[in-house]
Amino acid sequence: MLKSCLLIAGEKSGEEHAMSFFPELSKLCPDVQFYGVGGDDLKKHGMELVHHLRDFSSMGFSEVIGKIPFYFRALKELENEVVRRGTKTAILIDFQDFNMRLAKRLKKRGVKVLYYVAPQAWAWKAHRAQVLAETVHTLFTILPFEKEWFHSRGVEQVKSIPHPLMLTYKDQLNSIPAKPFDSIQKKVKLLLLPGSRRFEVHELLPEFMKTVRILKESFPVEVHLVKVNHLNPAIYDYFKKDVDVWYESEDLTRAMRECHFSLAASGTVTLSTGLFELPTVVCYRASLLNEFIFYNFINYQGPISLTNIIHGKMVFPEYVQHQIDPQRLARVIRTWTMNEKVYNELKATLKETKNLLSGENFSVPEYMAGVIHE
Repeated sequence: MLKSCLLIAGEKSGEEHAMSFFPELSKLCPDVQFYGVGGDDLKKHGMELVHHLRDFSSMGFSEVIGKIPFYFRALKELENEVVRRGTKTAILIDFQDFNMRLAKRLKKRGVKVLYYVAPQAWAWKAHRAQVLAETVHTLFTILPFEKEWFHSRGVEQVKSIPHPLMLTYKDQLNSIPAKPFDSIQKKVKLLLLPGSRRFEVHELLPEFMKTVRILKESFPVEVHLVKVNHLNPAIYDYFKKDVDVWYESEDLTRAMRECHFSLAASGTVTLSTGLFELPTVVCYRASLLNEFIFYNFINYQGPISLTNIIHGKMVFPEYVQHQIDPQRLARVIRTWTMNEKVYNELKATLKETKNLLSGENFSVPEYMAGVIHE
């Protein structure tokens, strides 16, 4: 019987993760049929799709509820395929709610599970660490502290891999502009990143623009804004009248390279600004419902910015909900522009971000191929 390996990439981001190792893995395993859930890129590289990842996509609460019967049918279907093909190894990528249920089923079938991109159980639902300890052969983590965190909770084999952003920006991170303290004295280039959701932009952009007006009383400010194309441009246009110099772009990388400071909504983008050594004030404002859930059902009490989390300290100032005040935000930016010692120390700390996200020195495709051929 032809050797086989199940691979599950149920989201577009999961397929992007897979493409960082699958082309090489498939070359190392010419005798293995890879099959499962993925997209067009994986299919082009020889994977047999039992389901296309778009079958699993859902937007909004009602669509998720409507998809539940399909999810359980898919779990059973994939389990049956594993039995029919005699599969001994599975690679499950992120997609935690589905994949952790599947991992339990695969464990009972004697399948070695390689779980790629660990769930953030340290933030909430810590019991998932126990599930992983009982079901996975190897867990791949992307944040520096996660290896020890999961290992101490019973996951025996944990491998630290480079964060996906390291691959996204690998060409740009080797030539980050220095931006010495003297360069910010004539004009401050301020990057606004008010988020990708309509609610975030509506809540944060007005506060950011009030901050700009306060800063303009002290020095010239050149505003750069990275907009998201699925939101109505009118949301941004309203604020242009208050700014002398305004640059709009969808090119986040270029904006981070050009600007001196950033005001940003909490999210993955604040890890990007950390990698590009861009001092950032992080803001988080949620709906009343999400605020209730955050404070009552999520036990995590640490910082919210990934840059702060991986450094283990408050590198970027954070302001949450009612703490977001333009005077307060302006005070931080003003300190960075006026205090050379504070500015240089912050930039030196940010230089370490790349090293923290580099992972272990090993080949993921070679490791996976070794497990598949055991």
